[in-house]
Amino acid sequence: MKKSIVSATLGALALGVAFASPAAAEDVSACLITKTDTNPFFVKMREGAEAKAKELGITLNAYAGKVDGDNETQVQAIETCIANGAKGILLTASDTSAIVPSVQQARDAGLLVIALDTPLNPIDAADMTFATDNLLAGELIGKWAAATLGDKAADAKIAMLDLDVSQPTVGVLRDQGFMKGFGIDVGDPNKWGDETDPRIVGHDVTQGNEEGGRKAMENLLAKDTSINVVYTINEPAAAGAYEALKSIGRENDTLIVSVDGGCPGVKNVKEGVIGATSQQYPLLMASKGIEAIAAWAKDGTKPEATEGKSFFDTGVALVTDKPAEGVESIDTDEGTKLCWG
Repeated sequence: MKKSIVSATLGALALGVAFASPAAAEDVSACLITKTDTNPFFVKMREGAEAKAKELGITLNAYAGKVDGDNETQVQAIETCIANGAKGILLTASDTSAIVPSVQQARDAGLLVIALDTPLNPIDAADMTFATDNLLAGELIGKWAAATLGDKAADAKIAMLDLDVSQPTVGVLRDQGFMKGFGIDVGDPNKWGDETDPRIVGHDVTQGNEEGGRKAMENLLAKDTSINVVYTINEPAAAGAYEALKSIGRENDTLIVSVDGGCPGVKNVKEGVIGATSQQYPLLMASKGIEAIAAWAKDGTKPEATEGKSFFDTGVALVTDKPAEGVESIDTDEGTKLCWG
C-alpha cells in the first residue's frame, strides 16, 4: 500500500494557487471543495490535487467551508465552479444529503463530480467516489479493541465520539464499522444512535476537532465515569478525548481508537495516546480524482469502481504497536513512512 489554483474568493473561504500550462489552462479547469481548510487531512488532500493538476496542466481552484458542517458555502462553491466552466469537481461533502441537488445541477451542466473520502447519500449522486473503505476502517479498530480487551470486552463501557448531528456518511460508516468489529448489533446500519447494547454509554459529536473531542468526552464522562473504550471519528477528536481523560487521571486505563493515519495521529499511537488507528490515504484520493477529471475532459471516460464495491477503494491499514491476534496491522514505524500531514 503506497501513498501512492488561480486563487478565488467565496466569502472568506476559497483558497488556492493556480497550476496549469498556458494552453491547457484555457481548456481544462477543476475544483476541489473540502469541508475545511485547516484539518490536516484536507490540507494533504489539497496538496495531492495541486501536484497532480500541475503535472497534467489543469487549472485547479480550491474552496473550503468555514467549519465541518458548512453546507451553504459548499453549495456556493459548486455554483461558482459551474459558472466558471469547470470540467469537474472533487468534493468532500459536509452534509452528504443536502448537497445532492447542487451536485445534480453540476452533473446536468456537464461536470464530472467525484466524491472524495465521504460518499454522498445516495452514493450514486456523484459520478464516482474515491475513498477509504470507511466501514472496514471502523471494523478494524473495533476488532482490535475487542481483541485487546479479551474477556473484559463483554463488560466494556464505550464512548462514541462522532462527527456531526447531521450524520454524514463517513461518520456513520466508521461508527457502524467499529460496532460491527467490536461485536455490537448496529440496528439500522444507515445511522448511529439506535443501538440497544448496554455497553454503549452514549454518542456525542466533535466536529472532527480537538476541542470538540474534549467537550464530547467530558459530556460522556459526566454520564458514566467508568468509560474504558473510546471510539473517535478522527485523530484530532481522539487527542481532545485523551486530554479530558487525563484531567481526571483516566488516560492510562482507557483504550482510544480512531481513524485517519496522519503523522500527528501516528505519533500519538507511538506515544500511547491512541491505541490503534486506521490509516487512510488522502493524497491518492485527490490525485486519482484529478486524473479522472482529465480523462473526462479528454474523451468523456468515467472512472470505474473497485471490483465488488460501489466506489474506488484507496486502501486502509490498521496502525498499532500493540498487535492483536487475528487483526492484521502495521506498526508505527511503517505507519510513519505512509503518514501525511
